[in-house]
Amino acid sequence: MSRRFPFHYAWIVLIVTFFTLIVAAGVRSMPGILIVPLEKEFGWNRSAISFAVSVNLLLYGLVGPFAAGLMNRFGIKRIMVFALGLLISGILLTTIMRTNWELVVLWGVMVGFGSGMAALVLGATVVNRWFVSHRGLLMGILTASTATGQIIFLPFLASLTEQEGWRNAVYAVASILAILLPTVFFLMKDSPKQYGLLPYGAKSEEDGILPVSGNPFVEAISALKVGLRSRNFWLLAGSFFVCGASTNGLVGTHLVPACSDHGIPEVRAAGLLALMGIFDLIGTVGSGWLSDRVNNKILLFMYYGLRGISLLLLPQAFDPESSKLSIFAVFYGLDWIATVPPTVALTAKIFGREKVGLMFGWVVAFHQIGAAVAAFGAGYIRTVQGEYDLAFIFAGALCVITALGIFAVSTEKEEGKLSETPEFAS
Repeated sequence: MSRRFPFHYAWIVLIVTFFTLIVAAGVRSMPGILIVPLEKEFGWNRSAISFAVSVNLLLYGLVGPFAAGLMNRFGIKRIMVFALGLLISGILLTTIMRTNWELVVLWGVMVGFGSGMAALVLGATVVNRWFVSHRGLLMGILTASTATGQIIFLPFLASLTEQEGWRNAVYAVASILAILLPTVFFLMKDSPKQYGLLPYGAKSEEDGILPVSGNPFVEAISALKVGLRSRNFWLLAGSFFVCGASTNGLVGTHLVPACSDHGIPEVRAAGLLALMGIFDLIGTVGSGWLSDRVNNKILLFMYYGLRGISLLLLPQAFDPESSKLSIFAVFYGLDWIATVPPTVALTAKIFGREKVGLMFGWVVAFHQIGAAVAAFGAGYIRTVQGEYDLAFIFAGALCVITALGIFAVSTEKEEGKLSETPEFAS
């Protein structure tokens, strides 16, 4: 393979992964646009719709560690193809649903599982398997694909929903997924070792990672057992719980309907999320570059602290005549997923690069538990109080607390603890 290309094949793998994550991000961004149309068509209240979104976010996170194990056992490509097929099936079937429980099963369960297999754990696995050089920067780029997905999909889907109805928006996303699937099938490769290559930047075979071929379920549960015995894991998982609650769960799900409550059109509100995506792309790539050079705990302190302050001020920004929301979008966008590269770096440093996919998978699971709690909780608060202010203030306070707590993380490697678990040994 190295003779057929004038460059390392790792870059092809990175590009295919990047576009897969972009499209998966487009799928995950849709609930914020669909809440109001589903309310109008079916008469479901916001709390009921938010429950389906919370199931989606929860499963998106919980499937991550098992997806990492499945990638080790069956290969990255097979799992990506399966995930894309599941996404296509789930979102297409939502166009013929009639009851709320069908929304929970299709969008909550099927799309939740599919998107969870094509998410941050996929990016962490690819970067740590195919690259030795520039891992922080490349993880930042892959993480930023979520922002790129928002930039590309949200304004387009919001406009299409407004003009042609939400079902046509779903058909459009399914068509893009259908084009991506064969691209992944033909171009994606599992590991450099299969093709006689070293990871990019590796100087010897010792720098490469040998995929573990054990039982995926046992691997995932063993990783969780290791994590539950680790204070560092609880600190990282707790910080990511707050990260998920304050981004995907709260702002990603409820900013558009919150804008609608204040008389701001959905297309303009979706444009704000896209604006966040533009600056998130800048912030996350920059965060990846910084995570290779700056103390990761200091970076996380800054990210969570600034995010908390912006959320505390958000309730005063909903004025259709002012530019406060645009300022919030820029400020918040720079911080949206900037937490991922330093968190991946800390996870790899503490638990070892060969286990980063599994361990970070469980950290991401807590991220999505937080997202699920916030998605449903904010919807419930809106149903009971008629506004989102309390949800924004509570999330902001949690971010400030997390910013201070991140300094309790120790960067001492816990490799000895990993080896104590037989199923988890290489």
